[in-house]
Amino acid sequence: MKQNLQAIQGVISILAIVCLAIGWFNLFSPEVNALLSKRIFYIIVGISFILQAPLLVNKKFVYPMYAAAAFCIIGAFLPYELKITSGMKTLGLLAGVILSLSNRPNFRQ
Repeated sequence: MKQNLQAIQGVISILAIVCLAIGWFNLFSPEVNALLSKRIFYIIVGISFILQAPLLVNKKFVYPMYAAAAFCIIGAFLPYELKITSGMKTLGLLAGVILSLSNRPNFRQ
């Protein structure tokens, strides 16, 4: 089960990178680029955080990871014009990445 979730999360991470790259390199129309890099990217990242949450070693980080996912996904559906939109998405992304990195097992012996 854990390996399946990790494999799915890997595919989702690649999709997120593709969405972000398409938006950065302006491969399509401005509307499609914005949709991919400002909405779909954050939805995919949020889904990735949701899948990662149950796998976290420190169970105190599970609900904060769900909150980070919610910030990414909810922020992706808010209008671009709202100042809170980019802040919400950035906060969710930053929190999720920090939680992911701080939850890595310590291999020092």
